[in-house]
Amino acid sequence: MPGKVSPLKDLRGFAEKDIPALQQQYGKNVFYYEKPRHLYQAFVDVVREPMFLLLLLACVIYFMLGQLAEGFMMLVAICMVATISLYQEIRSTKALEALKQFTQPMVTVIRDGIEKYIQSQDLVPGDIIKIEEGNKVPADATIVQANDLTVNESIITGESLPVDKNEKTENPVVYQGTTINSGQCYARVTATGNNTALGKLGKTVTAITVPKTLLQQQVNKFVRQLAIFGISAFLVIWAINFIKTGLWVESLLFALTLAMAAVPEEIPVALSSFMALGAWQMSKLGIISRQPQIIENLGSVNVICLDKTGTITENQMTVKAIYDFEKDILTEAGSQWTNSQVLQYALLASEQNPFDAMEKAIKEVHEQFIQHAHWDQLTQVYEYPLQGRPPMMTHIYSKSGYYLAAAKGAPERIVGVCDLTDQQREKIMQLATGEAAKGYRVIGVAGAIHKEKTFPATQDEFNWQFEGLLCLYDPPRHNIDQVIRQFYDAHIDVKLLTGDYAGTAANICRQTGIKGYIKYVTGDQVLLMKEEELKKAVEEVSLFVRMFPEAKLQVINALKSNGHIVAMTGDGVNDAPALKSSDIGIALGKKGTEMAKQAADLIITDDDLGKVVEAIRQGRKIFSNLKKAIRYIISIHIPIILTASVPLLLGWKYPNIFTPIHIIFLELIMGPTCSIFFEREPVEENIMILPPRERSFSLFEQDELLISIVQGLMITIGVLWLYHFSMTNGASFYHTRTLVFTTLVISNIFLTFTNRSFTQNLTKTIRYKNRLAPWIVLISVLFLVVINFVPAIQSIFGLSAITFTNLLLCTGIAFVAVIWFEVYKTNLYKPEQPILRKRR
Repeated sequence: MPGKVSPLKDLRGFAEKDIPALQQQYGKNVFYYEKPRHLYQAFVDVVREPMFLLLLLACVIYFMLGQLAEGFMMLVAICMVATISLYQEIRSTKALEALKQFTQPMVTVIRDGIEKYIQSQDLVPGDIIKIEEGNKVPADATIVQANDLTVNESIITGESLPVDKNEKTENPVVYQGTTINSGQCYARVTATGNNTALGKLGKTVTAITVPKTLLQQQVNKFVRQLAIFGISAFLVIWAINFIKTGLWVESLLFALTLAMAAVPEEIPVALSSFMALGAWQMSKLGIISRQPQIIENLGSVNVICLDKTGTITENQMTVKAIYDFEKDILTEAGSQWTNSQVLQYALLASEQNPFDAMEKAIKEVHEQFIQHAHWDQLTQVYEYPLQGRPPMMTHIYSKSGYYLAAAKGAPERIVGVCDLTDQQREKIMQLATGEAAKGYRVIGVAGAIHKEKTFPATQDEFNWQFEGLLCLYDPPRHNIDQVIRQFYDAHIDVKLLTGDYAGTAANICRQTGIKGYIKYVTGDQVLLMKEEELKKAVEEVSLFVRMFPEAKLQVINALKSNGHIVAMTGDGVNDAPALKSSDIGIALGKKGTEMAKQAADLIITDDDLGKVVEAIRQGRKIFSNLKKAIRYIISIHIPIILTASVPLLLGWKYPNIFTPIHIIFLELIMGPTCSIFFEREPVEENIMILPPRERSFSLFEQDELLISIVQGLMITIGVLWLYHFSMTNGASFYHTRTLVFTTLVISNIFLTFTNRSFTQNLTKTIRYKNRLAPWIVLISVLFLVVINFVPAIQSIFGLSAITFTNLLLCTGIAFVAVIWFEVYKTNLYKPEQPILRKRR
């Protein structure tokens, strides 16, 4: 990626043409504690699946009974099942691998004399890297040049206090996994991957152990319950058949038929593939999910906490007004700013190579108006980093015989440490409040002369003289008001958490449409509140001002304690704790610090807050489609299970209508329908005007599960009626089987299409764009044609020829057994009370 020319003239770094050979020599800058997963391992996983083992057992039994055609057909089925399972595994794995590429940390490197932005995994020893405040150090490196550098090395040393470092210190090395606390540096990489100090300690900062989500727990529990049912039914059917026939092998075969019908192997596959492929689809929209499981919570978000600067504003500040205390005048840009001492002190209190939007604005206006910038030649000798509540920062410069101190920070903090009268303080604060109400970010500036050789323990102790105020403006993002409106339309409450003045924040709220900004709470008030008091406040207040990391964290935790699913946006180092604590941490990809991105769950690559709305839409869509898939599986498994068991239990003339061959080919239709067709379904029109589901929401709510069960029972009634009717009217066993099996296949087609929506009927869902829809119909019809009209296949399935009249009869019964749900959706269900979710 092209970049700017390196400021280090004597260090050009490697030539790009040499990098491939170096990467071949040193390998990728990643930890290798687990061997890469190979295709054969995926195949082993497939072979260990219960359905595969049941199929294998059925195949062996067919060969034992001398039924070679059926045995070879089962072998074909086994190959098809394995192929489909491997295909789904490979799709999911590729999606996850692609996500890993997207979530790789980025780093600035100098190559060919140009600063470039590359993935940290592509670093090699000898590379020159630039790292700054908020970055995680991507590899062990020796400092070449440092500016106000402090490093948090707790992951290596266990020491929580930042360490001052530069090229002249005793140990001028930064270690992989440590964090740049302040300042910046250029450093030469000395070790990568497992050869770093962190690698030798056996630690990996990128490995994340993700616990099972609520949805995964629910699905696993449901599958276990069905598995227990399947085993019990298997034993019962085996015993009954053996008692009646005395043939244990044949009885085992019929018992296997029911066991295969009861095993819901499609559900876990659907869950994993929906999450992985959903995350991949989102990544193509510029929404990177660090863990696919987090998508489960996206559809549940009901509170979003927004940072102001860089999130709802452009993070492109300009200086709009300056108050000069000595002259006692407030002026906008003009000749009065020429050689302004306020501007000069503000620049001295900023980083020499600023990366903060505010400091960039100060430097820009300084270059424009300061004609004799002789202070630029001063040598900085010490720094007090941004700290305190509210914060300020100080830089110390050496002069002939004394030191010059320059500070900037929150007006109330600066005013508090300066030598002023109460009347002067009140006047300045009134002026600051008035400017903040215009939407400006107001900072105070102070200077001091220090003649002693030692510096005070804290920056407050200098003999500060107040210089003035800077008023900066950061405009709201384009169309941000529409994004905020979309949040409210989706029943998502919006909270603004900012370090700015109440007046500044209220002005932004007014411009962007954030509600409830009349009342506000400060960070100090948050920390003083008792737990119950804070839990009440976060429900009533939307604006939180003068916030700092601890206060943001308290607000997030209080919202979560109230049962909310909380999303938090942020881009700075100080946002990392709140991003980590929230249910969905959302970092900005362009302007966000690496620490914020590593702490977040989602990364918005282009910093567009509108992508958060899209992420929530995708989260709701994925959960909705997953529910459709699982409810479809429940509904279609019921008639298969009951058709395989009820006739035997009731002592019908033809007790065992199905064999494993029939069940497995039904599964071959249902599996891809569940995990591929429903995953491709589009977003429903009303999905973003529905309230989000609650934290305790179950995938299988009673009313929804009841409808799925009723769907299955209605198909069962139709199938068993036809079964009994054909049997009692003298039809042969094979003719009866043909009618029953054909009706089930056609019912499956109708069920697939009626379950495309729980609220909209077929007149609308038929217009849904899913390119797999015609394929579902085509494959099902071809399957029916082949098994009914190709003699060899017809013989293996044990079917007889079917007449057109009988085909119409099967179609009519399947239609009636399924279409009632369309009538139900049309006449009995109100759009404002959709079956999609249930409020507790």
